[in-house]
Amino acid sequence: MTERPPKEDKIRCDACPVMCYIAPGKIGACDRYANENGKIIRCDPLTVLDHRLEAGGEIRPFLKSDWDGEVIGTDDVFVSGVGSGTTYPDYKPAPFIVSREVDGADFVTVVTEAIFSYCGVKVKIDTDRHLGPETAVVRAKGEAIGHVTTSEYGSQMLSLGGVDHLTGGSKSEGRATCDALLRLCNREAVELTIDDGATLIVQAGHPPIVNGETEARMRVGCGSATIGMFASQWQGLVDEVVVVDDHITGVVSEHQAGKVLGWPDTGIRIKGHRSTPGRYFKVAQPGQGWGGTDIDDPLSILNPWLEKKGARPGLTLLMVSTTGEHAAYYVLDDNLEPQAKPMPKALQPSVDLIAENCEPALCTVMFQAGAGGSLRSGVTQNPVKLTRSVQATNTSVTCGGEPAYVWPGGGITLMVDVLNMPDGSFGYVPTPALVAPLEFTLSRDDYRTLGGHDAAIRSLSDILETGGEYGSAVRVVAPKTGDA
Repeated sequence: MTERPPKEDKIRCDACPVMCYIAPGKIGACDRYANENGKIIRCDPLTVLDHRLEAGGEIRPFLKSDWDGEVIGTDDVFVSGVGSGTTYPDYKPAPFIVSREVDGADFVTVVTEAIFSYCGVKVKIDTDRHLGPETAVVRAKGEAIGHVTTSEYGSQMLSLGGVDHLTGGSKSEGRATCDALLRLCNREAVELTIDDGATLIVQAGHPPIVNGETEARMRVGCGSATIGMFASQWQGLVDEVVVVDDHITGVVSEHQAGKVLGWPDTGIRIKGHRSTPGRYFKVAQPGQGWGGTDIDDPLSILNPWLEKKGARPGLTLLMVSTTGEHAAYYVLDDNLEPQAKPMPKALQPSVDLIAENCEPALCTVMFQAGAGGSLRSGVTQNPVKLTRSVQATNTSVTCGGEPAYVWPGGGITLMVDVLNMPDGSFGYVPTPALVAPLEFTLSRDDYRTLGGHDAAIRSLSDILETGGEYGSAVRVVAPKTGDA
């Protein structure tokens, strides 16, 4: 089939594999590039991080008319990849290769916006509520975009995105995955559903919303840890304490902490699997109730009390969850049956102390991607030397100025907290794939050694004055972490 020739007034954008024809005054399918007077420009301005601005303070456009030509090529100012444009199709040097002076030494920062097919996010959700079984499918707009992965201490974890969801499934799956990743990385709220589990609203830096309820607290610890932390404060106020938890339910009279304090036996008997003294697994199923279990009545995890082991009428019992959200007080009657009673005033502060020691529940979104491909050609003519330099820690890697964690082993697989990146750092291309800012910083001598594009190095003042291939608009913001 013969390719239909474009109208003469359209020009072809080569900033991604889609290669849109863009009419004058219009933007491409990615919403990131436009045709301005017959030239392809980047719609968003180049973002410069200025340490002289206070975090969260002024965000202003860079106006050349206000610039007195001061050379500010020090570590006060950092040119980020946000709005810089791309190295694609990777035969040319990166859009900006900036000379910097840091502590009197010459450094080079190679700046670009990278297109990532191999990318995704790890989402940490601070809650002890059951969100779904491990490996359960996570969906956005009905499409599978990831799965539930192994939980962490006090948090549930999701693994979303990845090349199989972006490009290995149907078009609708790829589009839904790309859209969810883009919005999560740009710190927007996204609704997710988990097969055989919960419906969530996740937003970086905000509390998770689970089945319509906003989570407030991250658990203070498992039931055993809670016993260890607060056993001494319960002694003398109550005869028995059970901390209900989906992982380890703790019983103070049996627990080592209680034994050390001289806590007497009470004849209590707990359902579930006894791990070690005072520590029980699987007292109930995971759920939305007490301590991340499916129970609404804590007494349902108790077997009949044993008189020969210390049970007696009048014995008092506190049952509490690991967040202090749920708590109840009981007294054994003449038949050794627990009867609910009002919480004693002397005991309430210990429940409040559990809640006070819980950290606020938040969602954390970590962007993870592989930068070991052809984009390295924008840095050096010998790409493997960049990989080796990164692995040897001679080259630092940042995303929008935020230092990235680089995984050991082969390639350049990085991970970064999206909360610390500039607003609007992420974009997309319709292939589909995500676009993220990427900067490599190393000494100028090392840059030459690894075969860098030395002739393309420019001063900061030149960049601010004349811009780059994709335009000259610049905005100045304060770094969110001050590490750039």
